[in-house]
Order: sequence, then structure tokens, then C-alpha cells
Amino acid sequence: MTGNYTDDDLQRLRQLSKRVTNPGARWSEKPAGHPVQKQRIFQAAGTAEDGREHHFLLYQRQNLRDGPSYSCGIVYLPPGGPKLTLARYNGPNHRHEDIRYKAHIHRATEAAILAGRKPEHEAEETTRFRTLEGALACLIEDYRLSGIRAEPDHPSLFNGHQS
Repeated sequence: MTGNYTDDDLQRLRQLSKRVTNPGARWSEKPAGHPVQKQRIFQAAGTAEDGREHHFLLYQRQNLRDGPSYSCGIVYLPPGGPKLTLARYNGPNHRHEDIRYKAHIHRATEAAILAGRKPEHEAEETTRFRTLEGALACLIEDYRLSGIRAEPDHPSLFNGHQS
């Protein structure tokens, strides 16, 4: 799978069981000396029904000066082709079209690819997470990842919102 991806291709990549191969990935700070952001990168692999192995990167990024500014995502690394961001789970620190300062999930779509936009341009608002750890827990569940764990954000007992 390289080049133009159909929604079926993207769904197959999402549903493919993947295992993180470096679960002990360490945080690094950027830039060194006067950090503004910390990040860590995991590697993952999964074997499709046809026996071909597929490779992925997962990342977590946290702005050290702005708590709601975080992102985690999954990137497909096709053999011989350009990387493809399958999804980004973003914190509520910015607007995205009609989504105003709410956590949201970007997912790659065939329509965005055909329109020449970032594959993961489209986004939907979510209440499934409110922290970077919670976003990673959602990504692990949504993209069938094993080999790492993350604690999901739990709904508040008092107001029905994420706490």
C-alpha cells in the first residue's frame, strides 16, 4: 500500500494488530538546554493476512509551557513510499475549523488525500480524553496496539465530563 490510499486501505491499516517493539522509549526535550516540548517515539509492527509486515511510528508530544498543548499520533511507514499520518489525537489548545478549543481526533481519509490536503486534515471533536496519557490510551485502543499501556481518562462522577 503506497501512494493514494482508499478508505478501505486506511481501515485495514487501522484494524491491523500492531505490537510496539520499543516499549521503553524515553522522553527527550526539544530544544536541548531550554526545552519547550518533550516527546517520545515508539516503533510498532504488524503482520497482515497476506504475511507482509507493516511498520509504524507512534509519538507523544507535550508542550512544557502550555498543558493543553499536546498531541499523540500514529504514522504508517510504507516500504519505499512517503510516511502517512493515520491519526493525531490533539489537546484543546487551538481551534480547528468548527472545533473551538476542544480535544479532537484527526484521521486520514481518502477524500483529504484526493483533495491534496494533509491526509489527516479532517477532525472530530471528542470527550474521550483530556490528557496526553488519555489520548494515548484511546490511540492504543483505536489502532489495536499492544506492548505498551496507558491509563485512560475517567469521566467525572459529578458532571458527566472527563476529569
